[in-house]
Parts: sequence; structure tokens; C-alpha cells
Amino acid sequence: MASSPVGSWVEYRNARRRAGPARQPEFPAIRRVGAPPEALGFGRRRDDDGPVNDLALRLIALDPEASVAVRVISHFDVLVASRAGLTAIVAKVATLSGHPARLVDPARRRTVRMLADGTVAPTAAEVDPSWPAAPVTPDGVVLCIETTAPAGTVESVILERAAAAARAVLDRTRALPDPALLDVVLDADAPVADRLAAARRLRLPQRSRAVALAGGTALVVPADGGPPPGRRAGVGPAVSVEALPASWSAARRALRLTAEGTEQDPGPRVVRSDDLGILALVVDLADGRPESVPDLRALHRAATAAPWALATLEAVASGASLRDAARTLRVHHSTLGDRIAHLEAALGWQIRDPHGRVRLHLALALRRATR
Repeated sequence: MASSPVGSWVEYRNARRRAGPARQPEFPAIRRVGAPPEALGFGRRRDDDGPVNDLALRLIALDPEASVAVRVISHFDVLVASRAGLTAIVAKVATLSGHPARLVDPARRRTVRMLADGTVAPTAAEVDPSWPAAPVTPDGVVLCIETTAPAGTVESVILERAAAAARAVLDRTRALPDPALLDVVLDADAPVADRLAAARRLRLPQRSRAVALAGGTALVVPADGGPPPGRRAGVGPAVSVEALPASWSAARRALRLTAEGTEQDPGPRVVRSDDLGILALVVDLADGRPESVPDLRALHRAATAAPWALATLEAVASGASLRDAARTLRVHHSTLGDRIAHLEAALGWQIRDPHGRVRLHLALALRRATR
């Protein structure tokens, strides 16, 4: 059976080492890594991997190291495309190089070390400055292969590509706030000095806004930012970082006025506290005795009248006109008229006039706030 490109290179490397030192092929010094892949003259991996395999097989007859370099690129392209984590990336460095590998993040006191068989291993000793290494980020994160042997073309390509893959992971994950620090920033009882220190560590802008996501997740975004797309969220006002607890309180209040946006739970998925105005008082009322509000009892009664009841009432309350409500519901305006007559009988008040629509709007908001 023909050996794989990597296996062929290993055989070639071992034979070369037995023959004695030879001139290393020219390659960018790995202490100066950080250039994009294009700077190395390598193409991108194709989705089917066929051209890469063909190229590797053609190159193996000419230069085993060059052929394996192409295969190394495809390995790390797959990891990047699949959004693999740091452990998988360091493991690939170890298995491809045949030596233990580690990623060290001194600022966060984190080390990921993998053996050549791809298994996790505890950190044995300090990093040896003679090991082949590649910087990952400007703040000191480094990736290294635990060997004192000179780095050849393939080892250099491994480090180049792995460093780029690890950098992408860190850029993605470091954007997520530390929950413990975020708790301090949003805690009204925490000392102001502690809140400011936590905000600096999170690198929050001077003006930010808190976001409350359904399920209890908290975020802090820039003043011109908003919640992640598709998430049900309440958005607090833009404030200075020391006032973020107040923004967080407003965001949680706004979240209570959101809905799933379905027929059984109609309403907005995102509510901004800046837009609430007097509706904020509805949430405070919901914390009192909402069962004593006759309009809320009437709304619950009307909601059971038909499966389309809640969606119809929401469309009438939020639409600019009854024709707009009919377009939202995708029904004929005469059908909407029949529905409204049915619902008005269940509610006990008219919802076609401005006063009745305001009353309905408040009742729907109170319903969402009491869930």
C-alpha cells in the first residue's frame, strides 16, 4: 500500500537526519510569524480537497517537504472551517510534528499541552527558548513544539497555520465577557471603584448599554449596539459605565414586555427601554396585584375564544389601521371585521376606536409582563 504524504515525509525526514545535517530550505523565520497564509505563497483548500490531494501527490516525487506542507495547510483549514477549539488545534500540531506541543497564555495563566498521540498532558516544565515557536497574539500568547531539533519547512508551516487558527479562536472567544466581571459591573451594591475596575478589564466603552436576554443572560454592548439577531431581549439605555446597574434594571424591565412573536405569544421580540415611556409603569403594576385588573381578566377570557384571538388583538393594537392589521394577519378586511366583533363581545369594550385600542394595548403589555 502506498504511504500517505505525511508518512512519506516522515520517512524522508528520518533518512535525512541519519545522513547528517543538510541545508535547510528557505522559509520565513518562525520567530517572525504572523503573516497571512497568502504571504507564504500557498493557495486555499478546496471544499472537496481533491486538488490539494492531487497537488500533494505530484509534489511528493519532487519535494516531500513541499507536498506535506500543502497537506498541513488543508488540515488546519478544516479545523478553522469547523470552528475547532484550542485543544484540537494544539493536538493537531503535536500529531503532525511528532512532538508534544503547547499553547501558553501567560496573561490568563492558561496552558494547553498535548502529546504526539493527541492526548492531553499536564505541563511538564517551563517553555524552552530553543523550541520552535510562533507568536499567536501581541499580548504574549505563544504556540511551540517541544523539540530542540531545528525547524524545517513542515514544522514552520505547522506553526504558521496553527498560530493563525488559534488566533481566530481567541479573537472569537475573547469577545465574550467574563461572567464574574460582568456581574460586578451590573451590581448596584458593588463599590463604584470595583465596577470601574471590572469595566476596564472587560474593555467596555465609556458609554454602553445593558442587554437582558431571555433565559437570564446579560450582555453589555456599545451605546450604538444591540442584542444578537434572533434573540428575545430587553435593551437598557446608554449610560456611563458606572451607571450600568441602572441600565441593567431597565433592560430587565423591558425584557418582560417582549414576546416570542408567535400566534400564541404575539408581540415584539426586542423591546428598548428608551421606547417604553409610561409603559414602564405597567411592569411595576404587574408586580402588584394584576389579578385585580378587570381588563387583564377580560383579555385572558378573550384569548380562549379562538386560536387566532391573541394574534388578532396584537395586530389591531399595534397596527396603524385596521387595513394594516388585516395585511399583517393576511386576511380580508371583512374577515378581520368579523373577528373583531367576536372579540369585542368577549372583552366587553370596543377596540375599533382610539380609546379602546389604547386600552387593549395596555392590557396586552400587562399580560406579557405577568408571565
